[in-house]
Amino acid sequence: QSVTAFGCLMSNMWLGEFDCVSPEVFHSAFGKRYPAFRKRTQQDAQEFLICVLNELHEALKVRAQLCETRCVPDAKASGGSVSETSIITQLFEGQLSYEITCLECKATADRPESFTVLSLPVPSKSTCSLQDCLKCFFQQDTLTWNNQILCSWCGTKQDAVVKSIITRAPQIIIFHLKRFEWQDKHKGKLLTDICYPLSSLDLSPYTSPPLCKDAEYSLCAVVNHSGFLDDGHYTAFCKHSVTENWYGFDDEQIIEIPNSLVQTDNAYLLFY
Repeated sequence: QSVTAFGCLMSNMWLGEFDCVSPEVFHSAFGKRYPAFRKRTQQDAQEFLICVLNELHEALKVRAQLCETRCVPDAKASGGSVSETSIITQLFEGQLSYEITCLECKATADRPESFTVLSLPVPSKSTCSLQDCLKCFFQQDTLTWNNQILCSWCGTKQDAVVKSIITRAPQIIIFHLKRFEWQDKHKGKLLTDICYPLSSLDLSPYTSPPLCKDAEYSLCAVVNHSGFLDDGHYTAFCKHSVTENWYGFDDEQIIEIPNSLVQTDNAYLLFY
């Protein structure tokens, strides 16, 4: 029901018959599946986005046969596996590989992990760039104390270093800027001015070599959050895929905006 309502919402938006379109029907249907978003209280846009993508994927997915050698009707006989794919996974799903190295015996293991949204730390309280956030996310990390790994070669828990890399880049990559931090015993919002490019975002330093050629991205949408944790307002900037003009969405107000206004210190989610 919620996916049908989403389809109607998309149709109404692109038909161009109205100055603005309310997502009320979709929101109502979606709230039946996810009661947390039924309330009229402020919710987190990133959490909402993940739930929407998951809902669309579950409704539109098809089963795909993945075989290690040649495809035969019996997946078990072929040593293959069955995966589920959809327009959502085709557009938004990427894969990270975590290289974990034991500091005792130097044995290395790779752990793949799929993602649809990358949550990036914000390394500064005043100003930084999206590349600074990416460097912070992809930097090598040391696992010690309670974070030790169980090394299969040593047979015991050991200190280790872990480094991640993108092994499959999605067509559309979504960045979530983690603007929250603990201040004393309370969670606060980081008001850092994060500079992000509108085009030519180079992800090649964070991708495996075969992907480096296709690692440049252009910004297509921004979700902004103004205010604080419990009291704020969401707006969006979206780039028209045909005219390449930018538009600002603030409830029922939709206006064309110059490229210079797309850069904002309220950015929360970036779509490239």
